[in-house]
Amino acid sequence: MHEIYLDNSATTMVLPEAAEVSCKVMTEAYGNPSSMHNMGIAAEKYIRNARAFFAKNLKVSEKELFFTSCGTESDNMAIIGTAYANRRNGHHIITTGIEHPAVLRTMEALEKDGFEVTYLNVDKNGIISLDELKSSIREGTVLVSIMHVNNEIGAVEPISEAGRLIKETNPKALFHVDAVQGYLKLPLYPKRMNIDLLSVSGHKIHAPKGIGLLYVSEKVKINPIIYGGGQQSGLRSGTENVPSIAAMAKAAELLSQNYDTDVINLYGLKKHFIEESISSIADVYINGVPALNNAEGSGLTLKELPDMASAPLDELVKGYGAPHIISLSVKGVRAEVLLHALEEKGIYVSSGSACSTHKKTSSDTLNAIGIDKALLDSTIRISMSNFTTDEEISFTLDTLRTLIPQLRKFSRK
Repeated sequence: MHEIYLDNSATTMVLPEAAEVSCKVMTEAYGNPSSMHNMGIAAEKYIRNARAFFAKNLKVSEKELFFTSCGTESDNMAIIGTAYANRRNGHHIITTGIEHPAVLRTMEALEKDGFEVTYLNVDKNGIISLDELKSSIREGTVLVSIMHVNNEIGAVEPISEAGRLIKETNPKALFHVDAVQGYLKLPLYPKRMNIDLLSVSGHKIHAPKGIGLLYVSEKVKINPIIYGGGQQSGLRSGTENVPSIAAMAKAAELLSQNYDTDVINLYGLKKHFIEESISSIADVYINGVPALNNAEGSGLTLKELPDMASAPLDELVKGYGAPHIISLSVKGVRAEVLLHALEEKGIYVSSGSACSTHKKTSSDTLNAIGIDKALLDSTIRISMSNFTTDEEISFTLDTLRTLIPQLRKFSRK
């Protein structure tokens, strides 16, 4: 049975070229990069080359980039490190109610230590209000943390506009962006967007698990949260994970080569899925897509969706959200039931964020966008990669058209 993997927002397949580089480092250039002999120098060269690539890709300085163990550590390092380093300037932080647990749980910990956190609301498509953001910024605001792309519904936040507004309202406030779901899916240029700190995760871009990246503007005052041997300018101690650093750089380099074409292809697949699902399956809802309007009663009405061939990227973003994430609510079918029914057909999806599935409570994101309570436990996430094909999406649609009516009959018994 051919397997169709549509859970790429949870993790991605490691590219063969990235795995090859990782293996080469582990077996040939395995020296400690802090060692001064040739084996150490060979290992350290891989780190330098990786840092040079990411600096060029993000249009930042090499000395502003730090390798971490994952996106969660990057988020924690950015938020905790700047909050405490700038505590004399104030105790107020702003974030949103739909952030990844790596941000939300960190904010809760800071609240217990005396920080005040404002959680911005979002509209039905998961987008913040810039007016609310502006009114929330005060003199004592030390940090604003807003995700680029929501990991559950694919909402794309107005990062560039938010960055400009923050600096105009309070130039001392730092701006952190969790770009784990957005990096190499949509354009990201920290300096142009007034972003002071940016978090990236390797296993979302076809690199191994256990490696992340954090951009920290050279103007930012930040404390380390890990102490030790003083590696990476003392900000992130610990022997660098050279095999994974090299693999992440190789994966990012390969994904960057056909970036424009791949993004358009992903939007084409998303449009195909949206149009086919809402036209041929009763009582389904697509979340986080501004071009769709919820109709009264059951089903959806479809507005004019931007044309793939002619629409500029910003119009595609405004119409569809992120190119690779589809949040599908199916009335009358529990998400877990649908997930396993699809799995039996060789199709792998998720029922929400992989980092919060251990929780028994419902999704923060779905609650924040005001989804019908009857759909909270009936929502699955389909997340594609650059290697997802139109045939795989078509097969998934055919399978859903068959499964959903059957599962609804079973649930009514």
